[in-house]
Amino acid sequence: MGELGPFLVPISMFLTIGAVVIFRGPLGKAIGERIAGRQHGIDPGETHALRSEIEDMRYRMIELEERVDFTERMLAKHKDADQLPPGGA
Repeated sequence: MGELGPFLVPISMFLTIGAVVIFRGPLGKAIGERIAGRQHGIDPGETHALRSEIEDMRYRMIELEERVDFTERMLAKHKDADQLPPGGA
């Protein structure tokens, strides 16, 4: 095994004990809950409020898009009118 042979067992034990300590603590519990699909600390009322706020923002965004389209059409129409030759033909 070479020069590392005598150190592999203590190093692997140290890493294993460290991993067990970390995963038995709050981090391990949070990872376990995430894997299980449980959501901790989210209020269903808050979720409903956030969803309704998102819907309101979507509605407002659609209105803004329509206003921008209208403004672009008006500006293009005005710009095209300025480029027409006088007298109609």
